[in-house]
Amino acid sequence: MAFTLWNLFEATLLCLNAVCILNEDRFLAKVGWSAKSGNVQGFGEHPSTKAQMFNLLHSIRTVVRIPLIFLNIVTILFKLILG
Repeated sequence: MAFTLWNLFEATLLCLNAVCILNEDRFLAKVGWSAKSGNVQGFGEHPSTKAQMFNLLHSIRTVVRIPLIFLNIVTILFKLILG
């Protein structure tokens, strides 16, 4: 099987699905990436790497949720029709 653009799209879709279903309390709190872990910084301080990763995960969940539903439906229909 060759590496195609469709395979890259499916891999990206699966990774976005994985990010969107992560449970903050169960998985992210164990590594300190939850909102309750105290990601408070002072004015002018650069955020830590964990705080940046948490913000990235939270942003992905907020922005990608609705388009992800549409992309999943399109992918499922494509797989059903073309195999």
